[in-house]
Amino acid sequence: MTTESDSAIEAASDTLIALSHSIHAEPELAFGEHRSAAKIVEVLRDTGFEVRTGVADLPTAFDARYGSGELVLAFCAEYDALPGIGHACGHNIIAAAAVGAGIGLAALADELGVTVRVIGTPAEETGGGKVLMLERGEFDGVGAALMVHPGPFDITGATSLALADIAVSYVGREAHASAAPEYGRNAADAATVAQVAIGLMRQHLIPGQQIHGIVSDGGAAPNIVPGHSEMLYYLRATTAGLLDDLRERAGHCFEAGALAAGCTHSIRTVSPTYTELTPDPWLVQAYREEIIGLGRAPLPVEEEGFRPLGSTDMGNVTNVLPGIHPVIGLDSGGAVTHQEAFAAACITESADRALLDGARALTATAARVAVDPGQRARLLEGAGRR
Repeated sequence: MTTESDSAIEAASDTLIALSHSIHAEPELAFGEHRSAAKIVEVLRDTGFEVRTGVADLPTAFDARYGSGELVLAFCAEYDALPGIGHACGHNIIAAAAVGAGIGLAALADELGVTVRVIGTPAEETGGGKVLMLERGEFDGVGAALMVHPGPFDITGATSLALADIAVSYVGREAHASAAPEYGRNAADAATVAQVAIGLMRQHLIPGQQIHGIVSDGGAAPNIVPGHSEMLYYLRATTAGLLDDLRERAGHCFEAGALAAGCTHSIRTVSPTYTELTPDPWLVQAYREEIIGLGRAPLPVEEEGFRPLGSTDMGNVTNVLPGIHPVIGLDSGGAVTHQEAFAAACITESADRALLDGARALTATAARVAVDPGQRARLLEGAGRR
């Protein structure tokens, strides 16, 4: 059955590789991926998809559809980059693989009785584009959502951590740091005390909890007592419940900084909370068999849980409907995601193979679930409830 889809992906391979490289060459940050989204939409329209842009009130989100079958299967495309280091998370590969999978499954749409969707989801690195699109109904009626993410090796049942993305602001009082320091209340000191408290708390974190951050505003000049400071922090945990626990404990550390320095403080949410990935077991196993058939050697199943993939808003999707977020391996020369060397590796021959293999494996997985009577009924029933 997949011969026709493989042929479609092979015929589009030059276009898909060119798309990946073009997105990589012009990295754009969260909610500002205008050129990247336009490039993807152009390819999809050229291959027969009907595309709506600016969906869910997000200018760089889109929804591309092909076919009219009752079972709706979606491939998620990401295309935002990281500040300073560009596509060091390989979202150019994610986008091109999603387009390739869409093209591959479209070749089988009538035969399988499916509607194929490629959903353009901006702002994964920060901003939670998928969370917003879920809340605004863009995933309604979808039976399953699939995507692949590049990494140094193949992981089929990839997991992730729940994430809270916050900004902590302190307000004190400016004063001359030499002539009248007693009149000041140092907001940068508040941030320092909070960081020390967090550092001490780390020893007592529950396994799976993480906290890390930066000082984004520490003052304007050495001779001015800082009247304002800000820290950006990520709080992570293996489950949403453990994340709530960490949020409460970290909150006490942030409050301690304010109390010690005589400042006030506030905490705001930067991005919607990301929940942990809960990949669908049937889809994971089908995908695993497909990539092994392509000559890949994924991590043993028993090792997968020891390598969580940071955090992703795809976790929110997989907690609402069946989905997978496997890692497709490429030769990164020892580099890992969010390193400049990994960004460079994402336009190599190995990366190009990864995007094509990812597209083939996603297509084959989607085709398998569509023709399995029990699984098809499960997905249709779930989609009907949403």
